[in-house]
Amino acid sequence: MGKVIAITSGKGGTGKSTICVSLGAALVKRGYRVLLIDCDSGMRGLDIMLGVSNSLVFDIADAVSGNCSPDQIVYPCNHIHGLSLIPAPQNAVDELSPSVLKQFTENVKKSYDYILVDSPAGVGKGFETAITPAEMCLVVANTEPTSMRGCVNVRKLLTDFGKTNIRLVINRFSRSDFKKLHFYDDLDQVIDEAAIQLIAVVSEDRQVVSAIQKGTAYKGSCTALTAIDNLAARIDGENPTLLIT
Repeated sequence: MGKVIAITSGKGGTGKSTICVSLGAALVKRGYRVLLIDCDSGMRGLDIMLGVSNSLVFDIADAVSGNCSPDQIVYPCNHIHGLSLIPAPQNAVDELSPSVLKQFTENVKKSYDYILVDSPAGVGKGFETAITPAEMCLVVANTEPTSMRGCVNVRKLLTDFGKTNIRLVINRFSRSDFKKLHFYDDLDQVIDEAAIQLIAVVSEDRQVVSAIQKGTAYKGSCTALTAIDNLAARIDGENPTLLIT
Protein backbone atom coordinates (compact mmCIF):
# COMPACT_ATOMS: atom_id res chain seq x y z
CA MET A 1 0.00 0.00 0.00
CA GLY A 2 1.36 3.41 -0.99
CA LYS A 3 2.43 5.97 1.56
CA VAL A 4 0.80 9.38 0.99
CA ILE A 5 2.99 12.46 1.50
CA ALA A 6 1.72 16.03 1.16
CA ILE A 7 4.19 18.69 -0.01
CA THR A 8 3.14 22.08 1.40
CA SER A 9 4.38 25.63 1.82
CA GLY A 10 3.08 28.73 3.58
CA LYS A 11 3.65 31.02 0.60
CA GLY A 12 4.48 30.86 -3.08
CA GLY A 13 8.00 30.93 -4.44
CA THR A 14 9.59 28.41 -2.08
CA GLY A 15 10.17 25.84 -4.84
CA LYS A 16 7.61 23.43 -3.40
CA SER A 17 6.58 21.90 -6.72
CA THR A 18 10.22 21.50 -7.77
CA ILE A 19 10.81 19.59 -4.53
CA CYS A 20 7.76 17.45 -5.27
CA VAL A 21 8.96 16.48 -8.75
CA SER A 22 12.58 15.99 -7.66
CA LEU A 23 11.57 13.85 -4.69
CA GLY A 24 9.34 11.75 -6.94
CA ALA A 25 12.28 11.16 -9.28
CA ALA A 26 14.57 10.30 -6.35
CA LEU A 27 12.10 7.73 -5.00
CA VAL A 28 11.82 6.20 -8.48
CA LYS A 29 15.61 5.80 -8.50
CA ARG A 30 15.20 3.72 -5.36
CA GLY A 31 12.99 1.32 -7.29
CA TYR A 32 9.58 2.60 -6.24
CA ARG A 33 6.43 3.30 -8.22
CA VAL A 34 5.52 6.91 -7.56
CA LEU A 35 2.37 8.89 -8.32
CA LEU A 36 2.22 12.68 -8.15
CA ILE A 37 -1.18 14.29 -7.59
CA ASP A 38 -1.43 17.99 -8.44
CA CYS A 39 -3.93 19.66 -6.10
CA ASP A 40 -3.45 23.21 -7.33
CA SER A 41 -6.79 23.56 -9.12
CA GLY A 42 -6.80 26.30 -11.74
CA MET A 43 -3.04 26.82 -11.41
CA ARG A 44 -1.72 23.35 -12.21
CA GLY A 45 1.90 23.11 -13.24
CA LEU A 46 3.24 19.62 -12.59
CA ASP A 47 2.22 18.55 -16.10
CA ILE A 48 4.66 21.11 -17.52
CA MET A 49 7.40 19.95 -15.16
CA LEU A 50 6.91 16.32 -16.16
CA GLY A 51 6.69 17.14 -19.87
CA VAL A 52 3.18 15.72 -20.35
CA SER A 53 1.13 18.90 -20.82
CA ASN A 54 0.58 18.33 -24.55
CA SER A 55 -1.02 14.94 -23.92
CA LEU A 56 -3.49 16.01 -21.24
CA VAL A 57 -7.12 15.20 -21.96
CA PHE A 58 -8.66 14.44 -18.58
CA ASP A 59 -7.90 15.49 -15.00
CA ILE A 60 -8.85 14.22 -11.57
CA ALA A 61 -12.18 16.07 -11.57
CA ASP A 62 -13.18 14.19 -14.75
CA ALA A 63 -12.63 10.84 -13.06
CA VAL A 64 -14.50 11.86 -9.93
CA SER A 65 -17.48 13.13 -11.96
CA GLY A 66 -17.54 9.99 -14.12
CA ASN A 67 -16.47 11.65 -17.38
CA CYS A 68 -13.65 9.12 -17.74
CA SER A 69 -12.21 6.08 -16.02
CA PRO A 70 -9.53 6.54 -13.30
CA ASP A 71 -6.80 5.02 -15.48
CA GLN A 72 -7.40 7.72 -18.12
CA ILE A 73 -6.17 10.49 -15.80
CA VAL A 74 -2.80 8.87 -15.06
CA TYR A 75 -0.05 10.26 -17.29
CA PRO A 76 3.34 8.48 -17.21
CA CYS A 77 6.39 10.72 -17.31
CA ASN A 78 8.25 9.78 -20.48
CA HIS A 79 11.74 10.65 -19.25
CA ILE A 80 11.40 9.18 -15.72
CA HIS A 81 10.14 5.60 -15.93
CA GLY A 82 8.06 4.74 -12.89
CA LEU A 83 6.86 8.29 -12.22
CA SER A 84 3.27 9.21 -13.11
CA LEU A 85 1.01 12.23 -12.69
CA ILE A 86 -2.64 12.91 -12.03
CA PRO A 87 -3.20 16.56 -13.05
CA ALA A 88 -5.27 19.09 -11.16
CA PRO A 89 -8.50 20.44 -12.65
CA GLN A 90 -7.91 23.26 -15.10
CA ASN A 91 -10.71 25.27 -13.52
CA ALA A 92 -10.60 26.25 -9.84
CA VAL A 93 -14.36 25.64 -9.51
CA ASP A 94 -13.68 21.92 -10.00
CA GLU A 95 -11.52 21.71 -6.90
CA LEU A 96 -11.97 18.45 -5.01
CA SER A 97 -13.24 18.24 -1.44
CA PRO A 98 -10.98 16.72 1.25
CA SER A 99 -13.19 13.64 1.63
CA VAL A 100 -13.22 12.95 -2.12
CA LEU A 101 -9.42 13.14 -2.42
CA LYS A 102 -9.00 10.90 0.62
CA GLN A 103 -11.28 8.27 -0.90
CA PHE A 104 -9.54 8.59 -4.26
CA THR A 105 -6.08 8.06 -2.78
CA GLU A 106 -7.35 5.04 -0.84
CA ASN A 107 -8.51 3.55 -4.13
CA VAL A 108 -5.16 3.98 -5.92
CA LYS A 109 -2.81 3.17 -3.03
CA LYS A 110 -2.46 -0.45 -4.04
CA SER A 111 -0.87 0.51 -7.36
CA TYR A 112 1.93 2.72 -5.99
CA ASP A 113 4.62 2.72 -3.33
CA TYR A 114 4.47 6.47 -2.78
CA ILE A 115 1.84 9.08 -3.58
CA LEU A 116 3.07 12.68 -3.41
CA VAL A 117 0.33 15.30 -3.21
CA ASP A 118 1.42 18.77 -4.31
CA SER A 119 -0.58 21.25 -2.24
CA PRO A 120 -1.35 24.77 -3.42
CA ALA A 121 0.83 27.38 -1.72
CA GLY A 122 -0.79 28.92 1.34
CA VAL A 123 -3.53 27.59 3.57
CA GLY A 124 -6.77 27.85 1.59
CA LYS A 125 -9.31 25.14 0.85
CA GLY A 126 -6.93 23.34 -1.51
CA PHE A 127 -4.45 23.01 1.35
CA GLU A 128 -6.99 21.14 3.47
CA THR A 129 -7.82 18.87 0.53
CA ALA A 130 -4.15 18.07 -0.09
CA ILE A 131 -3.24 17.23 3.49
CA THR A 132 -6.33 15.20 4.42
CA PRO A 133 -5.10 11.84 3.05
CA ALA A 134 -1.45 12.44 4.03
CA GLU A 135 0.45 10.23 6.45
CA MET A 136 3.42 12.57 6.30
CA CYS A 137 3.62 16.30 5.53
CA LEU A 138 6.68 18.14 4.24
CA VAL A 139 6.71 21.90 4.76
CA VAL A 140 8.95 23.63 2.22
CA ALA A 141 10.36 27.01 3.25
CA ASN A 142 13.16 29.44 2.46
CA THR A 143 15.30 31.21 5.05
CA GLU A 144 13.43 34.50 4.76
CA PRO A 145 11.15 36.01 7.45
CA THR A 146 8.06 36.05 5.21
CA SER A 147 8.58 32.42 4.24
CA MET A 148 9.11 31.40 7.85
CA ARG A 149 5.91 33.17 8.92
CA GLY A 150 4.02 31.11 6.34
CA CYS A 151 5.83 28.01 7.54
CA VAL A 152 4.68 28.62 11.13
CA ASN A 153 1.08 29.10 9.95
CA VAL A 154 1.22 25.82 8.03
CA ARG A 155 2.66 23.96 11.01
CA LYS A 156 -0.10 25.26 13.30
CA LEU A 157 -2.82 24.24 10.84
CA LEU A 158 -1.31 20.81 10.26
CA THR A 159 -1.29 20.28 14.01
CA ASP A 160 -4.91 21.46 14.24
CA PHE A 161 -5.81 18.87 11.59
CA GLY A 162 -4.19 16.16 13.70
CA LYS A 163 -1.06 15.70 11.60
CA THR A 164 1.93 14.65 13.67
CA ASN A 165 4.46 13.40 11.11
CA ILE A 166 5.61 16.84 9.92
CA ARG A 167 9.08 17.63 8.59
CA LEU A 168 10.80 20.80 7.40
CA VAL A 169 12.56 21.11 4.03
CA ILE A 170 14.69 24.25 3.72
CA ASN A 171 14.91 24.90 -0.01
CA ARG A 172 16.88 27.25 -2.28
CA PHE A 173 19.55 27.58 0.39
CA SER A 174 22.74 29.53 -0.26
CA ARG A 175 25.20 29.74 2.61
CA SER A 176 26.78 32.93 1.23
CA ASP A 177 23.42 34.68 0.81
CA PHE A 178 22.31 33.44 4.23
CA LYS A 179 25.34 35.06 5.85
CA LYS A 180 25.13 38.21 3.73
CA LEU A 181 21.43 38.89 4.33
CA HIS A 182 21.68 37.88 8.00
CA PHE A 183 17.96 37.49 8.62
CA TYR A 184 18.92 34.80 11.13
CA ASP A 185 22.09 34.09 13.08
CA ASP A 186 22.24 30.45 12.00
CA LEU A 187 20.08 27.58 10.73
CA ASP A 188 19.28 26.51 14.28
CA GLN A 189 17.41 29.79 14.73
CA VAL A 190 15.43 29.09 11.55
CA ILE A 191 14.53 25.60 12.72
CA ASP A 192 13.56 26.89 16.17
CA GLU A 193 11.23 29.49 14.62
CA ALA A 194 9.60 26.88 12.41
CA ALA A 195 9.31 24.45 15.34
CA ILE A 196 9.42 21.57 12.85
CA GLN A 197 11.99 18.79 12.74
CA LEU A 198 14.40 19.34 9.85
CA ILE A 199 14.65 16.60 7.22
CA ALA A 200 16.55 18.30 4.36
CA VAL A 201 18.41 21.42 3.28
CA VAL A 202 18.41 21.78 -0.51
CA SER A 203 20.74 24.29 -2.11
CA GLU A 204 19.77 26.71 -4.86
CA ASP A 205 20.58 25.29 -8.31
CA ARG A 206 19.18 27.15 -11.30
CA GLN A 207 20.21 24.41 -13.75
CA VAL A 208 18.02 21.87 -11.97
CA VAL A 209 15.11 24.31 -11.85
CA SER A 210 15.56 25.15 -15.54
CA ALA A 211 15.54 21.49 -16.58
CA ILE A 212 12.38 20.77 -14.56
CA GLN A 213 10.59 23.86 -15.90
CA LYS A 214 11.38 22.61 -19.42
CA GLY A 215 9.87 19.23 -18.61
CA THR A 216 13.18 17.40 -18.83
CA ALA A 217 15.52 15.64 -16.41
CA TYR A 218 18.74 17.26 -15.24
CA LYS A 219 21.50 14.85 -16.25
CA GLY A 220 24.37 16.16 -14.15
CA SER A 221 25.27 15.67 -10.52
CA CYS A 222 24.98 18.50 -8.00
CA THR A 223 24.58 19.11 -4.30
CA ALA A 224 20.89 19.99 -4.69
CA LEU A 225 19.99 16.60 -6.16
CA THR A 226 22.25 14.82 -3.66
CA ALA A 227 20.22 16.50 -0.91
CA ILE A 228 17.01 15.31 -2.58
CA ASP A 229 18.41 11.77 -2.80
CA ASN A 230 19.17 11.95 0.92
CA LEU A 231 15.65 13.24 1.56
CA ALA A 232 14.25 10.21 -0.26
CA ALA A 233 16.50 7.94 1.79
CA ARG A 234 15.30 9.51 5.05
CA ILE A 235 11.68 9.08 4.01
CA ASP A 236 12.56 5.47 3.19
CA GLY A 237 13.75 4.89 6.76
CA GLU A 238 17.48 5.44 6.33
CA ASN A 239 19.59 8.04 8.10
CA PRO A 240 22.11 9.61 5.69
CA THR A 241 24.14 12.65 6.67
CA LEU A 242 22.19 15.89 6.51
CA LEU A 243 23.87 17.73 3.64
CA ILE A 244 24.28 21.50 4.17
CA THR A 245 26.39 23.36 1.62
